[in-house]
Amino acid sequence: MRATLRWAHSDLRTHRGEALFLVLATAGIVASLLLATALFGYATNPWQRVFAQARGAHVWLHTDRAADAGELAALDGVEAVAGPYPTASATVAVRGTRASVELRGTAERPEVGRPLLTAGHWIDPADPDGVVLESRLARALLAQPGDTLALPGTPRTLTVLGIADSPERRYRPGEQPGLVWAPPAAVPDPGGQVIGLRLTDPGETDYAVQRAVTVLGAGAIGQVSTWEQARAEAQGDNRLLGQVLGLFGLGALLAAGLAVHGAIGTRIRGHLRDISVLKAIGFTPGQVVRVFLLLHLAYALLGAVAAAALTQAFGSRFPGRLGDAVGVWQGLPGHTVALVAVPACAVLFIGATTGLAAWRAGRVPPVPVPRPAAGRGGGLSGAARGALGLRVLRVPVRSRVRGRGARGAGGSGVRGADGPGAPAPAKTGVPVPGEAAGVRELEVRVPPALVLGWHAAFARRPRSLAAVARLTLPLLLIVVAMSAWTTIDRFHTRPEQVGLPTALTVRADAGADDRGTRALLERDPRVAAAYPGVEVAALVPGQTATIALRGLGTREEPYPYALAEGRRAHGPDEAVAGQGLLDLLDVQVGDWVRMTVGDRPQILHIVGRSIEPENAGRVVSTSLDTLRENDPGLTPTLYQLRLRPGADPEEVAARLAASGPEGLEVHAVANPADGLSPLRGVVLGLIAVLALVGLIELLTTIGGTVREGERDLLALKAIGLSPRQITGVTVTATGCTTLAAVLLAAALGLPLAHWLIDAQGASSGIGAGIARAPSPGLLAAVGAAAVLGAAALAAVPSARAARRRLADTLSAVA
Repeated sequence: MRATLRWAHSDLRTHRGEALFLVLATAGIVASLLLATALFGYATNPWQRVFAQARGAHVWLHTDRAADAGELAALDGVEAVAGPYPTASATVAVRGTRASVELRGTAERPEVGRPLLTAGHWIDPADPDGVVLESRLARALLAQPGDTLALPGTPRTLTVLGIADSPERRYRPGEQPGLVWAPPAAVPDPGGQVIGLRLTDPGETDYAVQRAVTVLGAGAIGQVSTWEQARAEAQGDNRLLGQVLGLFGLGALLAAGLAVHGAIGTRIRGHLRDISVLKAIGFTPGQVVRVFLLLHLAYALLGAVAAAALTQAFGSRFPGRLGDAVGVWQGLPGHTVALVAVPACAVLFIGATTGLAAWRAGRVPPVPVPRPAAGRGGGLSGAARGALGLRVLRVPVRSRVRGRGARGAGGSGVRGADGPGAPAPAKTGVPVPGEAAGVRELEVRVPPALVLGWHAAFARRPRSLAAVARLTLPLLLIVVAMSAWTTIDRFHTRPEQVGLPTALTVRADAGADDRGTRALLERDPRVAAAYPGVEVAALVPGQTATIALRGLGTREEPYPYALAEGRRAHGPDEAVAGQGLLDLLDVQVGDWVRMTVGDRPQILHIVGRSIEPENAGRVVSTSLDTLRENDPGLTPTLYQLRLRPGADPEEVAARLAASGPEGLEVHAVANPADGLSPLRGVVLGLIAVLALVGLIELLTTIGGTVREGERDLLALKAIGLSPRQITGVTVTATGCTTLAAVLLAAALGLPLAHWLIDAQGASSGIGAGIARAPSPGLLAAVGAAAVLGAAALAAVPSARAARRRLADTLSAVA
């Protein structure tokens, strides 16, 4: 045991840098996996907890006032019915901030879909103007219990009595109105009612919706929302962040395991004699294996424990969503199990890869077997031998002394740059036919270090290919991370290419003059175009869900959709649809679809697929003129504003709200990339971790190249190569290996990143076509930095090896 510990201590002193990098890489990998676990828990558990405690309804039906909720209670599979509750659309304002809301008349606190109070108290029957706000709406309005809400255009005011969490669909400015619970007296003129259904089997949600629509009639249904939609919105970007962290964490863990495996294999090849001596003095194969295994397990355990401790102590202090996620995750029941299981699994994986490599050390014979003078594939190929004498350039040079050859009196031949010990220089002084004797030729040939370095990098193909593959994996993940960064940046720099051609949404009061409103909007100097439109809920075929049917722009001024497939909608009954709608209806571009808006059927021809960041892509869009053909009395209810380059959306919104009529609402169009801002820091952290893993593999490659070159050192010196040229051989070999890994990572990483990003876009409903690769200049800069960095790292150990004494070289060869 004492000898084992001394050997382990000696190995640690010899490879301090590699041990440090391995500990840091393991810590980064485990930290990313723990943060991924926290984000997954944060995305799923809070909403699930609220839904369970509130006994949430699985289906909410917005109907007209004549619908009979009693018929729904008799349906099979319906456990309980909430409502009906009268509803009315309104706009509330507090301290200059406005929001569209749904006033829901509730006499008593519901048993199904029960709001969970987080501040204040429930509605007081003695206060007819007292209301309770949904928590997300309250955060948007910066409202607290006791605040007074104004209803623009009316003299009425409402008093906030409480704030509550709800498992229903959350408030999104310009898309989904906020929820306000109010006494029935506060909803004097309801425009409809809402009914909630709690089911015995949540998996039968679509069937339950279909039966409810059949019972009530399609004309009575205004909108249908389900618990699955609410859960997807609540999870939102947190789940995506967790997926990114988990994917890259697992990839980095695999890369680290392979790097450790390669490092141990290289170290075993360089210490065959020492291992044989250990076995000769009594070490068993199991003891040799245990030394390597325990040493690297200790490195991995130290990094994993450090990551777990730091995440537990400081994770909740991370800025933004990451800190919130860790704080919530630490209070969940499975937190302790995950905090132990994730680092343990990472350590076990590294231990498994270490054990495979250490097993080879146990098979080393006690008596060293002399290595062949030239291993398989070790000889120079015909192409390499030809390259050694290849002439690259011949330049005529005028000699200072005329009338004699290059070596005439007073002249001197061209000497090698590396002194007398260098190979013979290229032929010089050869007279050119037809020229004076004072002109000679200077030949430039391929440097021998370049040819020999290329040969050293790829001569032993299985070992060389393994080194390239291990170095390619972290570089490939870095390319994927850079592609994710570029795609997120595109949402901010080129929003018109990802389905966000407009920056502001304006909603006017019902009955507002269309021409006057458009004139007001287009009068602003920073507004480039104002597209009138409407958005209504439509029932899909089968009556299992509602989608958003939008009419934007006119045939004379079409709305600039971002298309990923097909063409724009120009003719009658033509439309474009999002990926979420195509998946929901199981249709493709070119098909005809039928939907129902109230009692009116609407049949549209899908001629293109647009990139739709809103409503999970469940949107079908056509022109306002097409919808007017089915309903001539249709008037615009919203306007999408495209701003001029450089315009500030907040400044324009404030100016329009101040100059417009009382009921004019102006909201900034939500950018899905705004919720992914924490992903930028995550990507940078992942790139740093992957760079550490790549550095470990690079140090292994350099060490192996230097050790393999020790036996060739005498031969290289014998043929006249100087120490500088011998150093160039190792540097060139390392650079060629890194260059091959960089090219392979770019060739594989770019298609992989494109597929992963588009697959995520398709699954979220936005649709494929949003992925963007990094610029060629950036890729070239990163690749050049990797190659030059590898060459710089290889220069010091290779120069030290090239200047070793003759006795040391003979000992290494022996």
